[in-house]
Amino acid sequence: MFYVYVLKSKETGRLYVGFTTDLRKRIKKHLIGGVYTTKRMGEIELVFYEAYVYE
Repeated sequence: MFYVYVLKSKETGRLYVGFTTDLRKRIKKHLIGGVYTTKRMGEIELVFYEAYVYE
């Protein structure tokens, strides 16, 4: 299974779309500033995610 997710900057409203097989771990990494592209967005929030099954 994998997840597609959307993060939103609380400061600018800018969106970031990503995908991962471990949603909790990936979101945590974003929140602690461990991802270069979202680190520059300031405070972010998860606004959407959807799970998909490999076929």
